Amino acid sequence: MEEYHDRSLRGKVFQKLREDILSGVYQEHDELREITIGEEMGVSRTPVREALRQLELEGLVTIIPNKGAYVTGITQKDVYDIYKIRSMLEGMCARWATKYITEKQIEELEEVLLLSEFHLRKKNSEQAEQVTELDGKFHRILYEASNSRILEHVLSDFHKYVQAARAMSVCEKNRAKKSIQEHREILEAIKNKNEEQAERLANQHILNVMENLNLAEHAEISNESEN
Repeated sequence: MEEYHDRSLRGKVFQKLREDILSGVYQEHDELREITIGEEMGVSRTPVREALRQLELEGLVTIIPNKGAYVTGITQKDVYDIYKIRSMLEGMCARWATKYITEKQIEELEEVLLLSEFHLRKKNSEQAEQVTELDGKFHRILYEASNSRILEHVLSDFHKYVQAARAMSVCEKNRAKKSIQEHREILEAIKNKNEEQAERLANQHILNVMENLNLAEHAEISNESEN
């Protein structure tokens, strides 16, 4: 029971730190102090230390012996790589969803699109946040509809890793409008049981986001600076 409790605490600390790193609460090179984090989360240093080691395995943290743990963060090259891989996996997801999607999931996607269009027309401080959240929900429903736990898990993780870039893209009203239209076209292809078109549209949707964020250009700059 005690071992289970320790794993549970470690998981809690890991998820919180991971979320804070990916959302930008912690910036690159910030030090993650075990004592401070433990006090803030009401846990001992042991689950914090274990969570930091797990984050190091994911490449989000660098642990320097006798010095401390520091945020590595997500580089522009990382974001580019994730989006490039996502473009292929999202296509596969849409293809599989065409086979396995349920009527309930189709209704949920239709509702997400209607709400997205509604919030896009609103002009208030919460508009961008609401549209971004609905954008994520659309993809999460598709991941579930693929009927593959593995694919759903991988794409959900990728989605979290690039949430800052996603928010930046969706916040642009013109891009947000196009993104919603692309979502609608993907859904129509799925409803029409057109697997090839659904895959192609989902693939292109992610490539369009990359173009909007100038990711290819940033990745090239990053590579040049490393060489």
